[in-house]
Amino acid sequence: MKGNDFVEIVIYFLLLTAGGLAGGLYMARVLAPDAQSVLATVESNILRLLRIQKKGMDAREYLIAVLWFSLFSFLSVFLLMLAQNQLPLFPEKARLTASSDPVSVGLAFNTAMSFMTNTNWQAYSGESTLSYFVQMTGLTVQNFASAAVGMAVMLVMFRGFTRSETKDIGNFYADLFRITFYVLLPASILVAVFLSSQGVVQSFGAYAKAHTLEGAEQIVPLGPAASQIAIKQIGTNGGGFFGVNSSHPLENPTPLSNFVEVYSILWLAAACVFLYGKMTGSMGRAWTIYIAMSVLLVSGLIIAAYAESAYSFGSTAMEGKEVRFGIGDSVLWAIATTAASNGSVNAMHDSMMPLTGAVELFNMHLGEIVFGGVGSGMYGMLFYVILTVFLAGLMVGRTPEFSNKKIEKFEVQMAGLAILGPGVAILFFTATALLVKAGTATLNNSGPHGFSEVLYAFTSASANNGSAFAGLGVNNDFYNYALGACMLIGRFVCLIPAILIGGSLALKKSVPESTGSFRTDTPVFVILLVFFILLIGGLTFLPALTMGPIVEHFVLKAGSLF
Repeated sequence: MKGNDFVEIVIYFLLLTAGGLAGGLYMARVLAPDAQSVLATVESNILRLLRIQKKGMDAREYLIAVLWFSLFSFLSVFLLMLAQNQLPLFPEKARLTASSDPVSVGLAFNTAMSFMTNTNWQAYSGESTLSYFVQMTGLTVQNFASAAVGMAVMLVMFRGFTRSETKDIGNFYADLFRITFYVLLPASILVAVFLSSQGVVQSFGAYAKAHTLEGAEQIVPLGPAASQIAIKQIGTNGGGFFGVNSSHPLENPTPLSNFVEVYSILWLAAACVFLYGKMTGSMGRAWTIYIAMSVLLVSGLIIAAYAESAYSFGSTAMEGKEVRFGIGDSVLWAIATTAASNGSVNAMHDSMMPLTGAVELFNMHLGEIVFGGVGSGMYGMLFYVILTVFLAGLMVGRTPEFSNKKIEKFEVQMAGLAILGPGVAILFFTATALLVKAGTATLNNSGPHGFSEVLYAFTSASANNGSAFAGLGVNNDFYNYALGACMLIGRFVCLIPAILIGGSLALKKSVPESTGSFRTDTPVFVILLVFFILLIGGLTFLPALTMGPIVEHFVLKAGSLF
């Protein structure tokens, strides 16, 4: 890495902090508009037209609404993909359908599950498989919807800390409307316009034809890419319009577009932290959480930067990386995208050094809470906060409280389920895939690297990330259905406890801090929180990481490749 890379990273984190703070303050205003404000009037009129009542919901009603909406989201994408040959806006239909089979039921299931759960795992190349219509009305719409659902559930947990002795934790449909129209849509329009100015394609025309210097004909894929790329980054979705994602020159053409896209991965997730501080009236606790996230992110970045600089030699240093961006931008993107539930890439993760792969895996093993997905990252971090408060309180004999609410048995049980559930899914499905022929039939690498590819696939699915080690063939029935099941578990084993915890906390009285309360806005709490996060993640996944990237690192030093 060069000196300019370090300067860029420092600027990145300064802008991330400033932008996150500004975004959090903005969301605090628009996501709970005053009854007399212009926004509230417009919102009420639109919801009235849609026949949506804004009455408050209890935890059970809110959860049912989320589940029904998610089912509808899944079915809409699933059916659109199966029917795409009969739908409009498919200018390349004749060429693509002649050269490949139609979308299979397994691929449609996997993709629909992927975009409904905010995973955006893609077992296909978008430019050679899907029509413009499906990309826009199916995938791009779900980029908004799945991100909005995660943020809505996050608001439920926030309200649990701020409301007292009530069942009312908000209205799901009103939350969905506010998040989409006041936050996601305006931000996406701004980013899409900027990306278009940088050369990101936004077209409805047929693919262009060009001729190489040797005279061969080359097909240049086009399409409405800028609009999907903007929300895939902001909503921490990550599904690329093109198969090679943001390493494609029409998806990420310039160093400036690269910076804006990688910034967009973490911006809104960072803003959610400060939204929590504003809503609960405790910016001190928000800064505590933000610092803990930053410590984990920077630590991973340092390890990956060291690995790519110290253990890459000669031509291998740039293997899998875009010459346009170099090592620094590739490492920054790789760590940011796996710390968030984004999954977009501007380099080939499969070609990174083993230690970098270990960091990428560990980021996702933690539940992608650093900074995590929009909404889901913040409520995922609150699960760890709840456990830390409870365990620390037991150790020092202080009352386990957080944000003026007592943390009791139910909250700890739900937080434990949400933290450990995805880990069980990752390890179970990885072991199954390695034991059955269908799981190893499309494995292109042997040894620890082959193991890492399978582990990465199920980790990415369960963490709702969507990135991949590309040495594994996954467009087959076994992986389409197994990964789809993992995505479903990873999403709802966390989402359901978050809603139930929010409902439970809202029923409790607010308890003012006293001399017996454990302080949660101090450097000591930051250290404890980071310690418990690393402890839980390490105990769960260190054996698996040892068999994969850690062993590969030492074997690579001895001169062996897989």
